[in-house]
Amino acid sequence: MRKFAMAAVGGTLAGILATTYVAGPLLAQENARSATVYEQLDLFGDIFERIRVQYVEEVDETDLIEAAIGGMLASLDPHSSYLSPDDATQMRVQTRGEFGGLGIEVTQEEGFVKVVSPMDGTPADEAGMEAGDFITHVDGESMLGLSLDEAVDMMRGPVGSEIIITVVREGEDEPFDVSIIRDTIKLTAVRARTEGSSVVLRISTFNDQTTPNLISGLKEQVEAAGGIENVNGVILDLRNNPGGLLNQAIRVSDEFLESGEIVSTRGRNPEDGERFNATPGDLAEGLPVVVLINGGSASASEIVAGALQDHRRAIVVGTKSFGKGLVQTVMPLRGDGAMRLTTARYYTPSGRSIQALGVSPDIIVEQPRRVAASEEDEAENARRTRSEADLRGSLNNDSLSEDEIRQIEEDRAKAEAAADLREDDYQLAYAIDILTGMSALAK
Repeated sequence: MRKFAMAAVGGTLAGILATTYVAGPLLAQENARSATVYEQLDLFGDIFERIRVQYVEEVDETDLIEAAIGGMLASLDPHSSYLSPDDATQMRVQTRGEFGGLGIEVTQEEGFVKVVSPMDGTPADEAGMEAGDFITHVDGESMLGLSLDEAVDMMRGPVGSEIIITVVREGEDEPFDVSIIRDTIKLTAVRARTEGSSVVLRISTFNDQTTPNLISGLKEQVEAAGGIENVNGVILDLRNNPGGLLNQAIRVSDEFLESGEIVSTRGRNPEDGERFNATPGDLAEGLPVVVLINGGSASASEIVAGALQDHRRAIVVGTKSFGKGLVQTVMPLRGDGAMRLTTARYYTPSGRSIQALGVSPDIIVEQPRRVAASEEDEAENARRTRSEADLRGSLNNDSLSEDEIRQIEEDRAKAEAAADLREDDYQLAYAIDILTGMSALAK
């Protein structure tokens, strides 16, 4: 018994020694790391003091601190940033759908400012800015080497003032200048209209107005069509939609899904992950849905497209989306400022991340650049469209009633309207053709 007790004590002592041997180096490493951090903070303090006292011109201490914070966040990724009190206020206003500026969403790519998308009906959109454009100069000043926040500051200015932006665009041989007049940006989150028998819901941004606008817009179009039975499907147009509020992307997806996961987020720690699921109820009452995307569709737009695609609830048409699969959390800071910090990645229901890859359409449809037709081409097209009915003295069709002939003429008019739409917006016309074909097969 005595030997057993001694062995137990020996085992305990060995355990204590082993724990000491393991914990000792770990504590030493932690202490060394802390010491290094404090040394770096002391170094920052030294540099700050040298700049404050010895720089050739007097500097604003607050600006120095904000620049240091901004640089620290900018070193993480293109989307994390510091928001000064003014910027934080402007961001809160923007989520409500009205703010001042040009109306473009930008990011940074290899040191250059790249347009994610112009917003519908804004000065940038009307001036012809396109997703994928690179902005190299503002009013003749180069933007190369500036942080994204600095570049955005250069583009800001009083409402009504002019700005000259130098643009590099794929397919253009030389850079060119674009003149834009700054204005107050009033975003209509959703515009609804009917093309043929298809309801088109153009979602330009995800803000507090998006879901209410979506619901009311679809209901108005269905009522105008005389009931849901007269509608062959719904098109969600998410092209050049730079994103916005995560909760709005979830709500929009939920409007077309009866059940299942919409999106999940995974942060640095597994316990911080979240999963968002659909609730019963389909706003479109089971009608076919087509989602239109392109390279300007980012973030919240990709959540909607990915969710409806994974659940086979919609056919995704267009070109590959932007590929922003990161979640930013806005954290209030002392002094009324805020910090936009990337805190998670989001994943579609199938578990795929779209970060840097984007959502791939089920059907790839490029939007052709419009080329002005010459007078000779138009004359040739006119000659080609002549038919038997155009010939002098041709006989009438005697096998159809007047009502049948009228119906054929109405159908022909619809087909011609669809052809005209292909000239204006080939991708949208393609989406409408899909819904028309699916409707025909369902009869």
